[in-house]
Amino acid sequence: MAKAGTAKNVSDKGPANNNIKPAGSPPTPKKEELLKLYREMLLIRRFEEKAGQLYGMGLIGGFCHLYIGQEAVVVGMQGAITPDDAVITSYRDHGHMLACGMDPKGIMAELTGRIDGFSKGKGGSMHMFSTTKNFYGGHGIVGAQVPLGTGIAFAHKYRGNKNVCLTYFGDGSANQGQVYEAFNMAELWRLPVVYVIENNEYAMGTSVKRSSATTELYRRGEAFGIPGKQVDGMDVLAVREAAIEAVAHCRAGNGPVLLEMKTYRYRGHSMSDPAKYRSKEEVEMYKEQRDPIERLKGKLSREGIASEDAFKTIETDIKTLINDAAEFAKNSPEPDASELWTDVTKE
Repeated sequence: MAKAGTAKNVSDKGPANNNIKPAGSPPTPKKEELLKLYREMLLIRRFEEKAGQLYGMGLIGGFCHLYIGQEAVVVGMQGAITPDDAVITSYRDHGHMLACGMDPKGIMAELTGRIDGFSKGKGGSMHMFSTTKNFYGGHGIVGAQVPLGTGIAFAHKYRGNKNVCLTYFGDGSANQGQVYEAFNMAELWRLPVVYVIENNEYAMGTSVKRSSATTELYRRGEAFGIPGKQVDGMDVLAVREAAIEAVAHCRAGNGPVLLEMKTYRYRGHSMSDPAKYRSKEEVEMYKEQRDPIERLKGKLSREGIASEDAFKTIETDIKTLINDAAEFAKNSPEPDASELWTDVTKE
């Protein structure tokens, strides 16, 4: 297995044009982009921390899966696509929504079941959508979003619009049969879909080593001729580079790509999970040595891109934004009972 921090191509046994073909080296991010990456990761971190607090206060019902620790994956991927491209993911989705540019107020209102939420308070944590942002969920059924994302990519190709679909799923979903049916069709029809496996090491409470016969998940598309790459998902710049390469491959009509992001979640599978299946030392190692936000902050500081005062300003601005979102959600009314009958079918 490739060590975390490396990027490794799969040697394709199919047609030569199935290989990921870099269109030159990705451009080096400028100061403004680096600061944007930092700010977006910190926004997700602080939003999720606030969501955890509201859950503890009983203001969020049902399930709530936090994205703390995995911020570099979606922020790095999102930097490689355009607003016209599509995104679909699983139930650990709040970070993806924020990265897509969805309003934190609407996301928090949905988490708390309020009418001003993106799904009018009826979807909750796991089922939010925004067609204006081309964000198609938030799906609670393990692996179900993979064939749906493949279908969105099919629509893009059918319409000839050159757009791609980022389809996220976890290491647990990687063992679902419907995922491989989707892989087969995606490569058969050369669909513009980037499959992103967010491998955070544990499918709920089960280690990948205990649940997967082959732990090199980036190779799961080999049988179909889909090229894959393993990426350090705790390094936003490594993710960005792999994303630019993969998206260019898809947009050029070369078919799907599979990216395995080696990442880690600091909290349990959901808010109800005490995460006793892993050691405190393991979690602390990731926090102290691999944290994606601190790694980028260190780079910005070393290279003189941002001062400590600049970091404090960003932190203050984000905290204000998150607190405003929480207050907005608390003051938003609950949906009327008549909303049970709306949005069931398309008008």
